[in-house]
Amino acid sequence: MSGARRVEIEYCTQCRWLPRAAWLAQELLTTFEAELTELVLRPGTGGVFVVRVNDEVVWDRREQGFPEPTAVKRAVRDRVAPGRSLGHSDGPA
Repeated sequence: MSGARRVEIEYCTQCRWLPRAAWLAQELLTTFEAELTELVLRPGTGGVFVVRVNDEVVWDRREQGFPEPTAVKRAVRDRVAPGRSLGHSDGPA
């Protein structure tokens, strides 16, 4: 994939989910340091916790619950580095 590879994590400030969002951001930046061009933490309200890749929702807490990092890594990988192995993270969910 060429061009921007942007990840956005929108989190609820009312719920105090910044630490969770920051930790997930760190995991993604560590895993995809060469593939991502931008990672944004976006404050929100109302219980939101959504992960987007290039504006496509890949995880929504309201529909899927809080994500395990490996599940989000797989979703991000499938969009920014298809075919790349994630090692042990590629195991069963």
